[in-house]
Amino acid sequence: MERNNKIRHHTELNGEERLIVRRGQPFSVTLHLKPGSQEFTPGETSFTLIVQTGPLPREESDTKVSFGLSDSTVEAEWSASATPGPSGNTVSVSISSSPNAPIGVYSLTLDQEGQKTSLGDFTLLYNPWYAVYMSSETKRQEYVLAQHGLIYRGTHKRNKGTPWNFGQFEPGILDICFKILDENPKFVSNADQDCCARRNPIYVTRVLSAMINSNNDRGVLVGEWYDFEGGVHPTDWIGSGDILQQWAESGPVSFGQCWVFAAVECTVSRALGIPCRVVTNFESAHDANANLVIENIYDENGEDISEGDSIWNFHVWVDSWMTRPDLGSDYDGWQASDPTPQEESEGVFCCGPVPLKAIKEGELTKKYDAPFVFAEVNADVVNLIRMSNGEDVMFSSSTKSVGRNISTKAVGLDERHDITHQYKYPEGTEEERKVYEKAQHHNKLQKKGEEPGLHLKIKLAKNMVIGSDFEVHAVLRNNCMVARTCNFMLFANAVGYNGKRGESCGFVSSKVEYTRYGSLITSDRLIQLVAITMDKQTRSYHKAEKTIVLDEPDIEIKVQKDGWAELLLLNPLPEPLEDCSFTVEGVGLTDGKPITLKYVTVGPKEEAKTSVDFTPSSAGSSVLLVNFRSNKLKNIRSFINITVQE
Repeated sequence: MERNNKIRHHTELNGEERLIVRRGQPFSVTLHLKPGSQEFTPGETSFTLIVQTGPLPREESDTKVSFGLSDSTVEAEWSASATPGPSGNTVSVSISSSPNAPIGVYSLTLDQEGQKTSLGDFTLLYNPWYAVYMSSETKRQEYVLAQHGLIYRGTHKRNKGTPWNFGQFEPGILDICFKILDENPKFVSNADQDCCARRNPIYVTRVLSAMINSNNDRGVLVGEWYDFEGGVHPTDWIGSGDILQQWAESGPVSFGQCWVFAAVECTVSRALGIPCRVVTNFESAHDANANLVIENIYDENGEDISEGDSIWNFHVWVDSWMTRPDLGSDYDGWQASDPTPQEESEGVFCCGPVPLKAIKEGELTKKYDAPFVFAEVNADVVNLIRMSNGEDVMFSSSTKSVGRNISTKAVGLDERHDITHQYKYPEGTEEERKVYEKAQHHNKLQKKGEEPGLHLKIKLAKNMVIGSDFEVHAVLRNNCMVARTCNFMLFANAVGYNGKRGESCGFVSSKVEYTRYGSLITSDRLIQLVAITMDKQTRSYHKAEKTIVLDEPDIEIKVQKDGWAELLLLNPLPEPLEDCSFTVEGVGLTDGKPITLKYVTVGPKEEAKTSVDFTPSSAGSSVLLVNFRSNKLKNIRSFINITVQE
């Protein structure tokens, strides 16, 4: 019967010896009658069942419910029916929870004529097969049950899926997810109200958006973009399980960045039964002053002196699937929420959930945080030169540069799925401009075209591997009938994925050399190239900009039949790698914890080679993730699909 419950409720992957069920759907328990007890007779024998959750269960809050036996269970409320077992000394009880019941750990008590008997506890989750309804079984398999995925990083033209172990069904993770809810400030201030509100996935998703970061509370992750002393570099994490277990043991974990925040929220959402996907927005705007315009300001030497607004090379958040009874059925479906602490919402660092339809249609009054998310994917951009007299002169603008190739993992495939069309109409179309103008209201942006006679662009080499020198060219074309005299600069900067410039790699003539960029770039392997020219006759400025991501070396993984794998990586740098290590993790393969194998030094152009033993704990499909790090190379990932036979 226990196995039947797990199969019907899609909780067999939890693998725990306890009852875990999904709301709005019947589950069965078997009662064993004491010796000498009367046999159970349908229609004559009666008893009452009491379910309770939270520290202060109350009937008024629906955290305590009493219900008797009926001829059959009903879908709309807590109900039960019972039939005698074949031997006469057992009773099979079918219990159906309310589809709107709060999720949580419940106690189950039998009350027969005032004599109460505890029947134990069970855990109630959201039900994407019923109450948080998602109609496609293949999508439920991907967005609820899949324990691994890909998170896309890089630039909109050159990106790659980073493998991640969500591990939502690993031992202990579900308890940690409920601990997160119990640690949130709303629970601390009013536990009764908070537990009651857990019936609503909108509420829970907003709580998770705040609790995955630690800015206002004892949340899971500490965000850091510059100084990683005393913590784990965000690129070193390869799964959510290690992070959640560390948080449960000792509080906020150092450190996270956007893809780590999003991956952990995805794990917790899937564990609780909310369908969830990790989403990457390339060229993602951070609109600090909420005017739906990103204002890039440069001095006369081309240095970025912008004040608050920025464009991240990529930013990662999550979409969660749910109904929106507060907004109407038109807004059911995917809802964006973001646990990365960027701006406060209602006094707390959280964002969403907001319907994708509201973003696409420019409905910025819809809850929650629609203006901020709309700007992330659809803000307009103006480029300004701040003259020596303090005047800002606009030299170019763009309506198409923000929100490129919005990506998530494809359903059932290790491929990128472009979902830009779910967030906005095609750039430059009449529909997209109408939506922007509706969202902008009175704050319309007056467009100004570039000087028609001069066109500036940057050309790149085809292969740009970290460790190599590579060619870049800036091309300035004069389509005018007269000659123009121009000042010209081309320079390179290290840059973080959040668009923050690092140190300069210097002015570029024809090559970007490893000796100039090697010690400056971050683990994101991003370099920003900027070309600026000024027409001396018209004093008009022109600017071209490209952010490039350098190709990383491949990790070769060879899995052997007798439970071990060989790992190999070629050092592409012209200098040795120190403090090298491979970290390996796989659901059902590494006992829920990463395995780290240290490798002291790898010479220039030499191979790092090692092997790892693993013991599968269950049959079926899994994924082995591998991460390589060293003092010079970090965030080198690979994975291989593994099928474990019985």
